This record gives sequence, structure tokens and C-alpha cells, in this order.
Amino acid sequence: MEEPFDDSDFPEDHELPIDGVLDLHLFRPKDVKALVPDYIEACLQTGIFELRIIHGKGTGTLRRLVHSILDKHPQVAAYYPGTGTGNWGATSVDLKKSAE
Repeated sequence: MEEPFDDSDFPEDHELPIDGVLDLHLFRPKDVKALVPDYIEACLQTGIFELRIIHGKGTGTLRRLVHSILDKHPQVAAYYPGTGTGNWGATSVDLKKSAE
């Protein structure tokens, strides 16, 4: 039987630089659903249109959640596995440059 996820190792608050790279290892899984859209909006406001979301390799649960969020976001033009080392532990995202 699988033990419930223990999120006690995650700090409550995070300083999150808006630089186009979102590392989800620093966040509780339950926070990701709101975090990803908020981060996309912050990137758009600062003129960042190419993102890298690091979700890790693991079982793929977090990757599937991220992709589900991206599928529904109106400002996401495309997303695909990250390029380079560890590409399947990250997703690259292209955002629309205007409300198309």
C-alpha cells in the first residue's frame, strides 16, 4: 500500500523569479494547479514568451498535470518535451505574443 505524500519538507513561501524557468520541485503538488497559470501570466506581463517548466521524471503524474493545465490555457501556443539533457523531465512552452 502506497503511503500518502508528505509535504512537510516544502517551505511555506517561495521567492519565485520570473525568468522563464519554473522548477516545480520547490512546490507542493497541490499548489501546481494554481501556480502554473499564475506563472504564465507573470511571464506574459514581463515579456517572456518561451518557458521551461521542470516537473521531473518520476511517475509522470506531475507532467500530465502540467500538460493538462497547458492544454486549457488560452495563451499557450504550443508545448513540447524540453530539449537537451533531462528533456523528458521538463516541458518547453511557447506563449502567444498577443491575444490571438
